[in-house]
Order: sequence, then C-alpha cells, then structure tokens
Amino acid sequence: MKISWVVNGLLVLLMVVQAWAGEEEKKKKLQIGVKKRVDNCTVKSRKGDTLHMHYTGKLEDGTEFDSSIPRKEPFVFTLGAGQVIKGWDQGLLGMCVGEKRKLVIPSDMGYGDRGAPPKIPENSKKNL
Repeated sequence: MKISWVVNGLLVLLMVVQAWAGEEEKKKKLQIGVKKRVDNCTVKSRKGDTLHMHYTGKLEDGTEFDSSIPRKEPFVFTLGAGQVIKGWDQGLLGMCVGEKRKLVIPSDMGYGDRGAPPKIPENSKKNL
C-alpha cells in the first residue's frame, strides 16, 4: 500500500561534502540523526510513498544552498524512485510523520563530483 505523507513542519537539514574534500572525505557514509522523535508512530515511510516535506540544504561549512521554507510550499517526491539524491532516498526511509532528521550526505550520495554549480561546488583535486 502506497501512502501519501503530508509532513507538516518537517525540516531536514541536508549537508554535502565540500569541493576541497579529499578522497577520505568522499568515502564517508550517510549519517542520519533524528532531531525530533514522534510518539506512537505506527506507519513509517517506505519506498514508493509520496513525501511532502520542508528542508534546508547546507554545505559542510554552513552555507545554505537551498530551502523550501521561504517558498512556503513543501517539496513533493516519491521516495525510492530516483527523483531526489540517493542520500534522501535512503536517509528518509523509516521516517514518521512529524519527525525531524538531520542528514549528513557524502558527495557520492548527493551531487557527485560535478556538484551543482554555482551553489554546490564540484569536487576537484585542484582545490585541495
């Protein structure tokens, strides 16, 4: 059964590895931190669910590169369908409505070596 989630007030803080990160940094694993738990969560998000969520994306140095909050419209996507970066498809599984998470996403699960210039820099050995 597919569920359409309307997650009011959900804030996911997304962080990606910066351009100057070395090979060791690129190999970091996805980190999932629960900032707000929900009591009596009986249904958790799973692949195929439609999620409606607010988020703020920041680089590792704290620079904000995107946020749904000023737009006052949640971002809508299907979990596990490849519509978002891999870090979201994996990091938002098993989430409850109203829960808040902080995801620290390595570049290979985010925007990769090419980044998304100009806001998300590319990974380049020239910048080491």
